[in-house]
Amino acid sequence: MKKLFLLFIVISSVSLAQNFELTGSIGKFNQASSFYITAAGFIYVTDTDLDEVFKIDTLGNLIKSYGGYGWSDNSFDDPKDIYADPLTIYVTDMNNHKIKRFDKYLNFISSLYKRESENQEEQFGYPLSCASSNQGDLYILDSENKRVVKLDIFGNFIQNFGGFDAGKYQLRNPKSLAVSSNGNIFIIDEDKIVVFDQYGNGLGKISSEINLKSIRILFDQLTTNSDEEILFANLKNPELKFVKLELSGIDDLPEIVSSIIFSDKLYVLTPETILIFSKL
Repeated sequence: MKKLFLLFIVISSVSLAQNFELTGSIGKFNQASSFYITAAGFIYVTDTDLDEVFKIDTLGNLIKSYGGYGWSDNSFDDPKDIYADPLTIYVTDMNNHKIKRFDKYLNFISSLYKRESENQEEQFGYPLSCASSNQGDLYILDSENKRVVKLDIFGNFIQNFGGFDAGKYQLRNPKSLAVSSNGNIFIIDEDKIVVFDQYGNGLGKISSEINLKSIRILFDQLTTNSDEEILFANLKNPELKFVKLELSGIDDLPEIVSSIIFSDKLYVLTPETILIFSKL
């Protein structure tokens, strides 16, 4: 299996840039916190103000909403992050300390709660982010213990990593994670991106001079962003190079929550809508 071994590189002033122009917007939210797009072109969005999840298409048509505030299987308390593969949707229900699993139609399947497990190694609390690998393993960003918990497709514990025993790869203030097609895990931690392989071994760190908050990987196209800037890297390229995405056609860019490149378009999630940009 191909591995990506990194030096301790720095993202500073990015010399190259790709230009994108605003072509439209879709969706209406109160306080969107994350989104993901499936290969079929469906977009799933979490809203932490409404405590709901929305499924829309790329034209902005609302297909289904789910949730509301609460503690039961059909409600959320601060759905912080969402990840979608072609068949399964995962939502990090942060204040309920759960990962909730849905089918692609947003029908509830199951809930993962490990905070009071007898096995301390698998415990997680206040999960901030999650993503699954091509093998079906689920990676959960455990903000309470500042580590990643890895479970199999059935929710059985495999390992944790990035905790206090990880040495120079110990996570300090993790915010968001994403998984590449070859199983590498990219985690925003303070002012850097920390990269692990699928076995929890540290591969490298990427320092940044901007305050990154979200990271997404779709078809090995990595986007990461601060409130104001978006950086892109094609993980199929043997050399990891980050490119700044320049956005035009909009005078006052709202706060950027997250960003994804899909079908040669850049989708930018803001608290209230999704902006769509086309490459120039």
